[in-house]
Amino acid sequence: MPENPGSRSDLAVTKTNPGPHPGNGRPPGKPPCRVCPWIWAALILLAVGAVAWYVNKPAAPQAPGGMFGMRGMSGMAVPVQVADVQPARIDYTIRAIGTVTAFNTVAVRSRVDGELQQIVFEDGQYVNEGDLLAQIDPRPFQVQLDQALGQQSQNAAQLLNAQRDLQRYRQLYKQNSIARQVVDTQEAQVQQLLGGQRSDEAAVSNARLQLEYTRITAPISGRLGLRRLDKGNLISAANADGLVTITQIQPISVLFTVPQAQVPDVMAQLRQGHALTVDLYDQEGSRKLASGELMSLDNQIDAGTGTLKLKARFGNEDESLFPNQFVNVRLRVSVEDAPVTVPVGAVQHGSIGAFVYVVTPESTVTVRRVVTGRSNGERIAISSGLEAGERVVLEGTDRLREGSTIIVPGQDAQEAQANGVPPAQGARPRDGARQGSGGARPPRAG
Repeated sequence: MPENPGSRSDLAVTKTNPGPHPGNGRPPGKPPCRVCPWIWAALILLAVGAVAWYVNKPAAPQAPGGMFGMRGMSGMAVPVQVADVQPARIDYTIRAIGTVTAFNTVAVRSRVDGELQQIVFEDGQYVNEGDLLAQIDPRPFQVQLDQALGQQSQNAAQLLNAQRDLQRYRQLYKQNSIARQVVDTQEAQVQQLLGGQRSDEAAVSNARLQLEYTRITAPISGRLGLRRLDKGNLISAANADGLVTITQIQPISVLFTVPQAQVPDVMAQLRQGHALTVDLYDQEGSRKLASGELMSLDNQIDAGTGTLKLKARFGNEDESLFPNQFVNVRLRVSVEDAPVTVPVGAVQHGSIGAFVYVVTPESTVTVRRVVTGRSNGERIAISSGLEAGERVVLEGTDRLREGSTIIVPGQDAQEAQANGVPPAQGARPRDGARQGSGGARPPRAG
């Protein structure tokens, strides 16, 4: 019996071959991909490795010394300032701090007691030795002088009478009219009166001196200070302050000290009879105040400071120096012509001692040890290690080492290239030229 299309067998076939599922990602009848998971895993591992390499990659090495580390790279030059090695005259000068002191200072005191009758000076006035400063009432001292003169006249008359009696007694003694004892007694009286005469003369001189002391005069030439007593006051010889103070400032002296290591150099010049010049400068050391001469040295070194005190003398005609003023002292010990000198700043000091950076013809530097000599504060003599005509580095030494290439700022570019010296990094071309492969830019057309 034939089956119709809607039989059970057709339904069974339909159930065993279902259509595509909406959630399945492949076309019907295509088998599943077994390689895809491995591909995705490989891609993920590759990405992770790339990230790890980027994070942990080594940093690029940097040049030592920061911005100046380029000195270690070949072809890079260090800009420096250089100075010539040349002969010069070196003044061996000792520098010190000094104090201006008055050559003489006198407190004017009265030598007698009395009333100030007159004051004839002004405060701060310059006076000469012997000028009248004040007058004490002279009347009491004039009375004493008159008394001394009267006593002297009285004793002189007695002496004259005694001398005449002695002459008569001697005549009588020759005539055997009187005894020898009378003559001897008269001679003794005459000698006694002669002694009294000398005492009277001394008393008169003392009275005159006391009267002279009523005139207070300047004992030295100098400038007066402020007076301490006014007219009408009683002044006493026991007054320690006195009437006024006189300071001698022409000439004037300066005291200063030098280290004991430099004392033999000073003594050697003095033994040869050389006069040592001393110059004074203001506190900034820029303006010269006066020139004088070394006058004396102390006789012992201060054990606490290891220095010796020296004294110099100055005329001070313009009165530019005042007592207790601080000044910069420059004692010129000797002058020598040094064949080889360099600026003081060119000499460096390190573990090898004193050295300089010498510029070679190839515009490099080499370290050279030197032996230094005298210095005048600006240039220093070199006893050995350099020759005249060489060049040394003055500025920029902190960026140098043995064999470093250098360039002097301001040096012509063509000269630098001719010497094989490449320009320093960041250096600008001279005369407004622009650097680049194309050379200078032509001017624009108008």
